[in-house]
Amino acid sequence: MENWEIDFEWLKVRHQVKEMTNKDTLPDLNTILFLIGIQEYGRMKEEFSKEEKQDLMHIAVCEILSYEGYYEFKGRDEEGWPHYDLKIKIPKQNLNEQAIMLKTGVIKYFKNWEDDQPNV
Repeated sequence: MENWEIDFEWLKVRHQVKEMTNKDTLPDLNTILFLIGIQEYGRMKEEFSKEEKQDLMHIAVCEILSYEGYYEFKGRDEEGWPHYDLKIKIPKQNLNEQAIMLKTGVIKYFKNWEDDQPNV
């Protein structure tokens, strides 16, 4: 994807999440990763601890990087938390390159999610 396509699709995802969460502002990357983490965890709590929030964001990163083969879903532990194995070493990148990689993964995640939704 070219940069302009990533920017366009990323903005669409941000608007989609804004509408889904009934918020007044567009969510940032960290917020969207947190929400993907909750989705992949499959359980909602009234409040997550700081450590759990970090774990949820890590789950999201593993899930979206699994599309490119970096991670592979291993299974769930006794508490239901998903775990992933690193399959390919992630290349060193600057912050902008990391953000583009994550945004591209999030875009793919939402496209897959939309494809799985029943047609109404």
